[in-house]
Amino acid sequence: MHLASFSWRRRHWLLALGAWPWWLDPAAAATWVEAGSGQAWNEPLARQALALLAGAGANGLDPGDYQAEALQRQLGEALARPDGAAGARFATELGAAMRRYLHDLAFGRVDPRAVHQRFSVAPRAFDPAKALADALAQGRLDAAVRAAVPPLPIYGQLQKVLRDMDALAGHPAWSRRLPPLPRPAGARSPKLEPGGSWAGLPAMAQRLALLGDLAGGAPLSDRLDGAALEALRAFQRRHGLTDDGVLGAATLAALEVPPAARARQTALTLDRLRWTPLLQVPRMIVVNIPEYVLRAYEVVDGRIEVRLSMRVIVGKAVGHETPLFDERLRSIEFSPYWNVPPSIARQETVPRLRRDPGHWVRQGFEFVGGDGSVDTVLSPAKLDAVLAGRLRIRQRPGPANALGDIKFVFPNRDNIYLHHTPSVGLFARERRDFSHGCIRVEDPVALARFVMAGMPGWDEARIREQMAAGTSTHVALRDPLPVLIAYGTVLVKQGRPHFFADVYGHDARLQAALDARPRPQPQPSR
Repeated sequence: MHLASFSWRRRHWLLALGAWPWWLDPAAAATWVEAGSGQAWNEPLARQALALLAGAGANGLDPGDYQAEALQRQLGEALARPDGAAGARFATELGAAMRRYLHDLAFGRVDPRAVHQRFSVAPRAFDPAKALADALAQGRLDAAVRAAVPPLPIYGQLQKVLRDMDALAGHPAWSRRLPPLPRPAGARSPKLEPGGSWAGLPAMAQRLALLGDLAGGAPLSDRLDGAALEALRAFQRRHGLTDDGVLGAATLAALEVPPAARARQTALTLDRLRWTPLLQVPRMIVVNIPEYVLRAYEVVDGRIEVRLSMRVIVGKAVGHETPLFDERLRSIEFSPYWNVPPSIARQETVPRLRRDPGHWVRQGFEFVGGDGSVDTVLSPAKLDAVLAGRLRIRQRPGPANALGDIKFVFPNRDNIYLHHTPSVGLFARERRDFSHGCIRVEDPVALARFVMAGMPGWDEARIREQMAAGTSTHVALRDPLPVLIAYGTVLVKQGRPHFFADVYGHDARLQAALDARPRPQPQPSR
């Protein structure tokens, strides 16, 4: 049918619905100029923008934050009266919504300092207004979105996790709580051991199958064994739990978390990635606190290649949280001294020494004056001087030293550093928040080898020799190395999502900040 054969009424009806086939008559496509920026919008670009805003959920964002539905309704009016005020108003509001969307994609929905007072990570260099202007000039708004999102493989992987969890949200498998666990004779708490029977096994197996831990059609019995047991162990590994196949309180609680909650957790992790400065340097050390894991990586041809991974111990969740920041690792101290922080000296060390003076010699402590003088003799008067700030307590290098035999120094306002520890048994714990804020590393030799790579003469043998020397030695790094203390409760490893407990409550604080922020209100029709 020829375009001219459409009646005026038919054409007006299509315009009003926003369904006019502009590609059949390019000259008929409406054009509006955005007030303030002077950017020109037409129907094809507007439809691209509306589709992107309506699909904000794929990035863990809320289309309502960008008035996606209200703008979709305004499009019909703008098309019906392309030369009127409605078109200019629509273009202005659409441009503002797109810039907000690009900003949130690049930087997150709240200022990270609002939820982490000591946060100190440099933001990305991205200009939403310029990105939008460039994309409008090219006629491809998706180019602006690609420029805004973090250029990290994990981002796309988490988007898939979000889709999968959204698809399971509201599934009837989570409509009822699992029945109580049995309490074996002599057990302190209810639990189900491998081989045991439990009325909740069928419901548990259904959830494990939906989550991808249990293969479809796997043979099941009325006991926790075979495929069901292996699926439970896989589930435990993916949730930061000991994979012993014992269904106890922690594993049961993880099984009860509905997919909608995991989707929210994933959306928060996507927001945190927008603050995370990865891929900006060729080599980096990253500590993920909820996972209790340190990774050292290199960027090769634009891809992250993990060279080293190890367990860590981080600050206690109550009173001693390890702060989030990035800083340059500049030196290593072999056989380090430990300068007891004043707060620890007041609250722990001095009271312990008053109760048990022998602790002084066993731990190898000494007093240090303001002039650098050293005194190894313990007395009540000197402990009083410590409390008054005239003396400080220092622990000499040795097998009892709290820092172990190596310390990785990246100067920061919180005096946080990486170090070894004589208490290596704690690395086997499921939850590893035991320190006063500093980070203890499981394999200091491997970390030192990565950090000192390319420094002549510093092979493993020499590193071990210096660690065992008993004499404090500082070695400056040839190339300072970034260290990032990060917080992510969702990761993808070997293609499978892994979820971790919100040990510091940072996810809860971020969600509260998101819920409390002002939301854009739809403008009334004019």
